[in-house]
Amino acid sequence: MRLPLLRSSLGCLVTILGSFSASRNKLVTQAAAVPHLFYFRKNMHYQTEERGHPNSPDYRIYFKTKEGKYISPFHDIPLLAEKEKDNGVPAKKPRQNESEVLFNMVVEVPRWSNAKMEIATKEPLNPIKQDVKKGKLRYVANIFPHKGYIWNYGAIPQTWEDPNHTDEETKCCGDNDPIDVCEIGTLVCSPGQVIQVKVLGILAMIDEGEMDWKVIAINAEDPDAMNLKNIEDVRKSRPGHLEATVDWFRKYKVPDGKPENQFGFNGQFKDKDFAVKIIKSTHEHWRALVQKQTNGAGIDCKNTSCCESPFNCSSEEARGLVQSAPTFGSTHPVSPEVDKWYFV
Repeated sequence: MRLPLLRSSLGCLVTILGSFSASRNKLVTQAAAVPHLFYFRKNMHYQTEERGHPNSPDYRIYFKTKEGKYISPFHDIPLLAEKEKDNGVPAKKPRQNESEVLFNMVVEVPRWSNAKMEIATKEPLNPIKQDVKKGKLRYVANIFPHKGYIWNYGAIPQTWEDPNHTDEETKCCGDNDPIDVCEIGTLVCSPGQVIQVKVLGILAMIDEGEMDWKVIAINAEDPDAMNLKNIEDVRKSRPGHLEATVDWFRKYKVPDGKPENQFGFNGQFKDKDFAVKIIKSTHEHWRALVQKQTNGAGIDCKNTSCCESPFNCSSEEARGLVQSAPTFGSTHPVSPEVDKWYFV
């Protein structure tokens, strides 16, 4: 079995010995040889840079470190986020099991918004862009009684749902994207925001025959995070929320003339341990992807930190890629049609 990887601020992938349940002491042992292993967390200081015109096909959100070095949110932001005390000092108490591990989440779509923003997996450095279908910008329909997305929606970096891999349970192949996350916290996030989330469960959505896992998680800084430990806690404390999530995913493409989406496990949410297992599997698939050990299915793997990857590029090359994109300009108007309600 391949070993999971984390990124250090030195720009290399650091192999963490053992499983995700490795204690903090093992992590600190590894960090001794690589300074600032705990660079990622709430104060990671990832910055974003907008290019092009908002609400237009050329709009992009690029990512960079606090030092101003451009990175890929897909490949360079680490999978795991380590808990820390104030002033960036790692907490001394080790986590007891892998279910308590925090994961990084790249927010693509804020709650209540409609624009289908996503990591551009087939573009260099994978900026966030608005999806386009048949030459038109995509907006999700408002299925009564919902308005836009009903959670902060995004992806876990350094994961990949491999289209070459068939899921044992559903017999479906991956959708060729990083694994999706529905963050159910109190705050509305911003596109490009990187937050640390506590995984609670997972939903097995099947989209036109492809496996499209939906991780249910909550921002680790949310006031409710301490009280929500698993998917059953969500069901008990937030009546109707999980049911609304299934209903939303089942119907959101119907106004576009598509059939309802289907689900594995009869539409039942699986628990957090199962979710972590799926995330771990997609991380292994991602690692094979960036090391060119599998068919990349058109994915652009250019990165600035994966030392073992043949797709690694220099900071200068990354800067040139971003600077070649259109400069930031005025916001284009959005059609009132986006606010239309659909009764399905």
